[in-house]
Amino acid sequence: MSAKQIVDANYRFIAAYQEINVRIAQRQQALALFVTLTVSLLAALVALKPGAGASPLPIEWLVLGFPLASICLAFLSYKAERAITNLRQFLSELEQLENANESLPSYNTDPRWALEANKARRFQAFAAVALVAGNHAMGLGAVIKIYPDRIAEHPAIVWLTVIAALIALVALLWIPRWSYRPS
Repeated sequence: MSAKQIVDANYRFIAAYQEINVRIAQRQQALALFVTLTVSLLAALVALKPGAGASPLPIEWLVLGFPLASICLAFLSYKAERAITNLRQFLSELEQLENANESLPSYNTDPRWALEANKARRFQAFAAVALVAGNHAMGLGAVIKIYPDRIAEHPAIVWLTVIAALIALVALLWIPRWSYRPS
């Protein structure tokens, strides 16, 4: 009594596109989370400004939140890009069923559409790079200005933060190379 049921290619296509939209939304949420975290770190640095007779706070640990947020943004961006690429490959295969791509426009199969979409999506990486660079500059600027003595005692924190920021920047600029390309 068990009937074999097959999910129509149209439903699979719709489901894959919905999943791509979810991944794009997650990528946007990762940017929003990054901005929220770094603005919060910056606010904490300013709020914890040393007062007369106040005990020293572990600012060095707080500064490490900037590179941590940047590296996490790079990881989340990579994850989203790989998921979108895999889904677009799946969609391309669906577009080619029964050679439909030869008679219908095929967004994921035709290089004209796919490559133009990738060019536009690079701006996501550029926005992430600008946010990472700007937030690190603001964070380090605030730390150096507000806590010059603490930073002078622990210059490795500044170098570690700068190196981690550069790693995140390179990773974010490299991610578009993994974008979907039709075969």
